[in-house]
Amino acid sequence: MSATSAHEHDLSHITPRDQAEILAQALPYIRKFHGKTLVIKYGGNAMTDPVLQQDFAEDIVLLKLVGMNPVVVHGGGPQIDAALAKIGKKGTFIQGMRVTDEETMDVVEWVLGGEVQQDIVGLINAAGGKAVGLTGRDGAMIRARKLKMLDKDDPAKEHDIGQVGEIESIDPSVVKALQDDAFIPVVSPIGFGERGESYNINADVVAAKLATVLGAEKLLMLTNIRGVLDKQGDLLAELTSRRVDELIADGTISGGMIPKIAGAIDAAKSGVKAVHIIDGRVPHALLLEILSDQAYGTMIRG
Repeated sequence: MSATSAHEHDLSHITPRDQAEILAQALPYIRKFHGKTLVIKYGGNAMTDPVLQQDFAEDIVLLKLVGMNPVVVHGGGPQIDAALAKIGKKGTFIQGMRVTDEETMDVVEWVLGGEVQQDIVGLINAAGGKAVGLTGRDGAMIRARKLKMLDKDDPAKEHDIGQVGEIESIDPSVVKALQDDAFIPVVSPIGFGERGESYNINADVVAAKLATVLGAEKLLMLTNIRGVLDKQGDLLAELTSRRVDELIADGTISGGMIPKIAGAIDAAKSGVKAVHIIDGRVPHALLLEILSDQAYGTMIRG
């Protein structure tokens, strides 16, 4: 049974009247977000499970067709690991960051800016959209510099993690030009330095910064968890920056969640109206978050 017919089968118990009611309920949200930019960080299971991939592509196309401007920023850690393993290279990490020498950077660029990006572009186009892949080099979009990583125990000591970058500036004009032409930009988190060198940048950070410079209405980050959870494992539906500081201090928020949340807070403080960390394992999570009053995941305000 194809994915489409499986989906159709699921709806057979809903009467036409109820279906119409469901569609009508989306109207206020379509009106509210019409013409607005939504930046979506795409990662986790939503990116690797074929059924969820199709749901994601359909959601993006639907949002574009009803007049919103989705911009996709993607990661690709597992795909990079798989490609490095193929050439017999073992990933090295310092304080959770991948050490990126020149050879690793070539692989990162080829995997993110090539394979992964084109897979996403293909999915969106197959669902009826017009996606265009970009890296930070295109339109001189993402200027970066080498990330200085200080030792967490001895701040006087600095680790060299190679071609890992932090964002110096983002020029969003290429994204705006594509949006105005009915295209859906798909951005790989690779920046370039003043000597033309490439930098691998955390995709959450790129999504947050891009949302800020585009003046996005929403930043939506797809993850593999229900949202931000408290110590008891219960979902925190809404967070402020002050509460986040407390949760980082007591260890509730740790590891890979820290850059995600830090980016979210920066975006919320810099004018992005709402930042949502949502569960990408839920089918059509994006549509449910944007077009219904069901709150999924955690919403962060500045």
